[in-house]
Amino acid sequence: MPTILTHPAVTLLKTWYPRVPSRAVPVGVVLSILPDADVAAFALGIPYEHTFGHRGFTHSIVFALMAAILGTLVTRTRASFLFLFICALSHPLLDALTDGGLGIAFLSPFSNERYFFPWTPIRVSPIGAGFFSARGLQTVVSEVGWVWVPVMVAAVIGRAVMRRRGG
Repeated sequence: MPTILTHPAVTLLKTWYPRVPSRAVPVGVVLSILPDADVAAFALGIPYEHTFGHRGFTHSIVFALMAAILGTLVTRTRASFLFLFICALSHPLLDALTDGGLGIAFLSPFSNERYFFPWTPIRVSPIGAGFFSARGLQTVVSEVGWVWVPVMVAAVIGRAVMRRRGG
C-alpha cells in the first residue's frame, strides 16, 4: 500500500471542485485513509484473503460509494459527493498500482477476487516498524514520483482551469 502520508494527497485535487466547501477536505483525508482500517483484521485473526481481510471489502467500489455518501451527509452539501467518492476510491486504485500483496477486491461484496493493475510502479509500504527502514525510504521515494508529483501538477492545472473559467 502507499503510506498513510500519501493516500490523502488526492485531496489536493479539490482545486477541480470550486463548489465543494473547504470543510470537505478533512473528510476527504479521512476517506482516503479509511480503507486501511482493515489492517485490524490481522489482530482479529481474519486471514488476508478473507472478504474482510486486508484489501478486501473496505477497498471495494461499494465501500467507496458508501463512504462518500456518509461523507456527503457529514459535509451537508451534495456538491461534495463526487470529490469524496474520488478520495475514497483513490485508496484502492493506488493500492492496485503497488508491487506487493494479494491484490484489491474491487468488486466485493459480489466477488472476493483480487486485482492489480498490469503496471505496478509504486513500492508497497512495509507495515509497522518496517516503515523506518531502507525499504520504507524506497517506498516514500516511489510515492513522491508516482503520486505526489502527478497530483500536485493536476492540482495546479485544476486551479488554473478554474481561474480561467472564473470559478
